[in-house]
Amino acid sequence: MRKISIKPIGLISLVILLLLILIIVFFFPHFINKKPDTETPFVKPRFAYKINLENLDIQYGKVTTNQNLAAILSPYISAQLIDRIARTTTGLFDVRKIKAGHSYARIVKKDSTRKTLYFIYEINEIEFIVYDFCDTLKVFKDKKKVAKRIKTAKGQINSSLWNAFSEGKLDMNLGMNMADVYAWTVDFYGLQKGDGFKVIYEEVLVDSIPIGADRILASVFTSNGKDYYAFYFEQSGKGDYFEDKAQSLRRSFLKAPLKFSRISSRFTKSRMHPILRIARPHFGVDYAAPRGTPVVSLGDGRVVSAGWHGGYGRLISIRHNTVYTTSYAHLSKIESRIKPGAHVSQGEVIGYVGSSGLSTGAHLDFRVYKNGSPTDPLKMESPPAKPVETVNIPNYQKLVSRMKLQLDSIH
Repeated sequence: MRKISIKPIGLISLVILLLLILIIVFFFPHFINKKPDTETPFVKPRFAYKINLENLDIQYGKVTTNQNLAAILSPYISAQLIDRIARTTTGLFDVRKIKAGHSYARIVKKDSTRKTLYFIYEINEIEFIVYDFCDTLKVFKDKKKVAKRIKTAKGQINSSLWNAFSEGKLDMNLGMNMADVYAWTVDFYGLQKGDGFKVIYEEVLVDSIPIGADRILASVFTSNGKDYYAFYFEQSGKGDYFEDKAQSLRRSFLKAPLKFSRISSRFTKSRMHPILRIARPHFGVDYAAPRGTPVVSLGDGRVVSAGWHGGYGRLISIRHNTVYTTSYAHLSKIESRIKPGAHVSQGEVIGYVGSSGLSTGAHLDFRVYKNGSPTDPLKMESPPAKPVETVNIPNYQKLVSRMKLQLDSIH
């Protein structure tokens, strides 16, 4: 019998043919029987103030000057319901505290009736109050979704810290926070051109929208060739700022009793008085600042006197301990609770810059007395507060090492 030989090329063709048959047998019925996709594609619901806006419309507005709740809502709901809101919901929010410039929203039915279902008033950037008219009146407070993200910034001083933030288009809240962190260690009135800073901080986002800087996590401020580090560290359930050697940045006294001003006159034994035109000692530091600038207490203490004091105008005197007393003169206004015998806290607002008494312009005459004798406030030393506890030193050193690397990488 003759042998049948299958050439290699014929074998390959046979395998391909078998594969095609298998594909047709197993997969072709699937395509024949497949039904067309008639389902509606998924659409993510739209929310505002945590309310589902399906079949609803939302209208936004801002409270205008002298506008109240009745003026806003009277075109949409009855006067009786507005009166009920005012009388029965003060425990949650007093409608008399509605302020011009604050945002509000009205959520209505998406139909011909345009019935008002919800009215929302924003108490601040985060909190809001909801008036629900869907059924019976319901009122509740809520908060927007708040998140934080880490950001960095750097700047160089050409004239002042305030101008450095303005020129660099940086968040002014961050500048204020930095002034608070370094209030005990950096003399912001002695800054020189070329000084600068780097900072790592948290930025707050409300409903994914940035609203400003929050806590500083780490920073370095270079002034007069010296680096001043600050690291936020929590111990015993409380957070504070410490320098790289684990000493606290907080001191018994602030460096100055107000922020972002300039020194117009320094401590001297002989100065020509601008009004009396006679030379006499000036045992204080004059800070030129706009009228109304808040003045804070340099440290914890008790008020010795508060009121009119001759050529000093409105003056406050505070005794901080058995050694130090401070005074604040030429004020435009003194806070109502600041009376002799009242206790004040470090950084508490006690009055406002003015030009009362013998004064040619708005400024603060600030003086420090040590054991009854005047001393130069700009040369005053203050002992540090409590450092990082010994048991926490290893964790703190790890934090410092990590944050220093991050600060160095800011360009």
